[in-house]
Order: sequence, then C-alpha cells, then structure tokens
Amino acid sequence: MEHAVLVFGEALVDESGSRPAVGGAPFNLARHLSALGVRSTMVTRVGSDANGALVQAEFERFGMSQAGLQRDDAHRTGRVIAAGDLDFPPEQAYDHIAAGPALAALQSTRPDIICFGTLAQRSPTSRETLHTLLGASQAMRFLDLNLRDGQVDESIVFDSLQQADILKVNEEELQVLFGWYCHTCPETANMDHAAVESECRAMMHNFSLSGLIVTQGERGATWYSADGVRMSQHDVSQAGQFADTVGAGDAFDAVFLLGRLKGWSIEQTLSRANAFASACCGVAGAVPQLPDYAPWLERWAR
Repeated sequence: MEHAVLVFGEALVDESGSRPAVGGAPFNLARHLSALGVRSTMVTRVGSDANGALVQAEFERFGMSQAGLQRDDAHRTGRVIAAGDLDFPPEQAYDHIAAGPALAALQSTRPDIICFGTLAQRSPTSRETLHTLLGASQAMRFLDLNLRDGQVDESIVFDSLQQADILKVNEEELQVLFGWYCHTCPETANMDHAAVESECRAMMHNFSLSGLIVTQGERGATWYSADGVRMSQHDVSQAGQFADTVGAGDAFDAVFLLGRLKGWSIEQTLSRANAFASACCGVAGAVPQLPDYAPWLERWAR
C-alpha cells in the first residue's frame, strides 16, 4: 500500500530578493517529500493574488496534490520579509485555514503521518483546524517546533507537545524547552551527556512522546526513543561549496520521514538525513531543483 504524508501549515513568499521565492518550512517539507516519491498533501491557504499563483505553480512543478490547497479572496498569500531578522506579517491567508476543506483533504489522503509546526497556529482559526485534523486521524504526529520570535507563546508550544508523537527541535529550541519544562538547563554541546539525556527523557515522559530528534548543524543529530534507545550520528559530510543553511532542517525532516515510511534503521535514517541536509547547504535557497533528487534515490535503493 502506498504511504502518504499530510503536511499542515504555512506557504510563504519571500519578496526581498531579485525574484520572489516560495517557501515556508511546511511547504519545503511537502515539496521534498513529493520529489522523494512520497505521496504528500499539504493543507495550506493562499490568497487570490500573484503570490498565490506562484505557490500553485510550485505544487504543479513538484507534482503535489492540490487537495489541501485552499484559496482566500479576503487575505493575502503569506509573506516573509527577510531583511535582518525574519518578519512574518499578521493576518495572512495561512492564518485562516478552514476546517471543512482540510478534513476533505485528510479523508482523501488517509495519511500515515501528519506533520505540523507552530507558526500557522498563531491564529485561532488555523489552530482549531489543526486540532480538528488531529482528532479525526490515527496517523503518527510529527512536530517540527520551528520557533519564530514573537509569533507564538508558550501555551501554543505546550499544546503542540501534547499533540505530538515525535518532536524535532534544534539545539536552541531544546534550550528553550529546558527552560520552560525541566529542572535544569544543561548545555547541549554534548548531547550524549547524562544530564542532557535525563532532561530530554523527563520531557518525553511528561508529554508522552515516542521520539525526540535534536539537530545539531554540522555536528549531526541525536535521536531518543521512549524505549530507551539513544542514537547520535555525528559523521556529517560538508557540502563541497557552501551556499546557505536555509531549509536544511526541512531537508533533514523529509529524509527522516522517508526512512520511517520505508523501515530504515534509525542509524541509517539519521546518516542519510544528515547527508541530504548537508548537501542542501550547498544549494542557494530551501529546495534544490528536481534533477538533484535522482542520485539520492538511486543511492538509497542499493
């Protein structure tokens, strides 16, 4: 039976460069999954404007289902202003994702995994729609926290953690969670340290998480599972020519989820996810062109 993933969240257009660039962490993830051969449906909302047309064109370019693509005549397609610190204007189309069409997309997709973050939950409408989707499915729930300053508060993070099965964070986000939910805030430079593992496992227990992934940039990633497994993968090859780190976390997520769907070992999954994320750092922007995926798929099929 063909596996499927439903991704919920924002589609954004960055207008700060010489040409508009379509992105947003959930959208990047959905594009990667589709290019990697996973049937992916993204539930999002765009305006009836030029940027909305750009987003739709990306759906078509990557062969993504448009079952979850909603259109909004009253609100603009989401934008991000990438001048210095990222700025996310309020009252964008993705703040108004409607429950009815989202449920229809869920029912047609029947996903094995539902992926979500926090930015699209800053508005009550989209947050309630996400709750409706999660309540209507038995799919595994993957949360990429992806904290953005000033966009969500601790209560939204707390609720998201309660909804998740597997949590993915970077080191900075883990430190924030330690400050909110743990007794101590050990340094994460050594993820194998007993104090770090102890606090990670306490947090996993409190939120009933089955898995926790901590990405560490050029130092790889660490996985904790509820059954006591800890796996660190620090062997990360560097991109031949570094461009930027935009979207590296989304690339990691896509291969991690691919590995879950295909039954790869956790060691193999982390190694491949790290390698793919590192290679994406050699490509400007969040998502490489389609031909770049073929060698990876061939390598992993051996």
